[in-house]
Formats: sequence, C-alpha cells, structure tokens
Amino acid sequence: MSRYSVSLLLAPLPASRGEVRQDQDGSMSGEISPTGKRSGSGSSPELRASHADRDRVVDVLRIAAGDGLLTADELDERLEAALSARTLSELTALTADLPPVSATVGATGAEVKDIVRIEQVHSGAVKRVGRWVVPRRLELAVTYCGVTLDFTDAVITHDTLRIDVGMTGKTLTLVTRPGIVVDTDGLQLVHSRVKYRQTPTNPDTPVTLRVELVGQKVHGRVVVRPPRRTFGQWLLRRPTPLSTDD
Repeated sequence: MSRYSVSLLLAPLPASRGEVRQDQDGSMSGEISPTGKRSGSGSSPELRASHADRDRVVDVLRIAAGDGLLTADELDERLEAALSARTLSELTALTADLPPVSATVGATGAEVKDIVRIEQVHSGAVKRVGRWVVPRRLELAVTYCGVTLDFTDAVITHDTLRIDVGMTGKTLTLVTRPGIVVDTDGLQLVHSRVKYRQTPTNPDTPVTLRVELVGQKVHGRVVVRPPRRTFGQWLLRRPTPLSTDD
C-alpha cells in the first residue's frame, strides 16, 4: 500500500448534513437545523408578535397620549412602530417608559365592550361620568330623557366612538377634554340644534378620540362643551380689579 493510500485512510471523514461532530475542544458542532441554520450558538429565537399583541400596545400608547404622557409626534411614531413590529421585544421597547395598563384600565374593574345600548323612556337622566370605560360603539334609544356623556376622566382605549342616536326630546350633552373631537355631520336634526362650546386647544395635542354622531335627534339640543370650572377655578381666572391711586 502506498504512502498516499495510508494518508487517505487516516484522514477524518467530513461531517454529513445533520451529523454532529465533536471538535478538538470537546464542543459539538456541525448540526444544521431544519431551517438551514447551524445550532449551538446558545441564543434562543425572538418570539413573534401577534395581532392581539400589537393591539394591546396600541391601546397602552393611546391611553398614555390621553393622559399627556406622549406628544402627538411621539404617539404617531410609536403607533407606526407598533403596527409594523415583528417581535415581542420590539413592542416591549415602545412601552418601557410608560405606566402599566393595570394602572389605568384595570383600575376601573371593567373591560372595553364592543357595543353598549341605552334604552330609556320618560324617566331620570342618563349619565356616564367619572372613570367609565368608553365602548367602541354606543346606541341611544331614549325618549324624553336627558343624556350626559362626560369624557373628562373616561378611560379611552381606541381612537373612534360611534354613537347611533335615536333620541327624542331633552338634551344630549357631550363633555369633552383636549384631544377629543366630535363630528355631528352624520346626525339628522329634526326641530333640534347643535351647540358647540369648546375651549381652544394646543395644536400639538394629539387626537385621542373621535366621536361620530349618526342617526336622528328629534326636538331638543345637542351640546358639546368642556368641563365646567369649579368655584375656585373661577376665582383664579377672574380678572383682577383695577387699583385706584389715593
């Protein structure tokens, strides 16, 4: 047998696809995963984000913007990043500097509902005030009962609220706050009128909720106004009397 033949017999065989070979340092290498990538690096793959994961982060961002924690530009930038995020770590980075959802939505002890229907005939006024959770859609079937929807401290987790109005008599009052826009173009008025009394807002304030009124309002009024000032606030904003020289 020639010297060349002996060297071929003593040479190690190359590792085949899927075979694990032990290196000189004792480590295992050469294994190829079904995706075609080598294993053994010790790092776990990034977990993918689902549509539900993205929606939860979007809700947190909108709540934070409504509470004044994010500017309009920051909200737009983070919403775009959330909707295009592919992994959970990318979503986590978008809310790392914000309070947890449980500190806002969870404090109400209620969850967001898709549709809420209010039916009332010739009885006491209907009111939604304080820290109530705004549904995605609201149906009003009310006859001669006043309705007040106060959004001052309401929990808002989405950007649009559609209100289907079927209301006769009395007044529908919407109490707004900066960042809330009311659209009455889709509302039919029959012997009724709409009165807007909104305070000027900073143009940089992000729109956190768009309220769309559709349906029909017969007799009475629709009033859109800011929260009423307390007596202390009224005193602070009252013009200072002019002093007279002796």
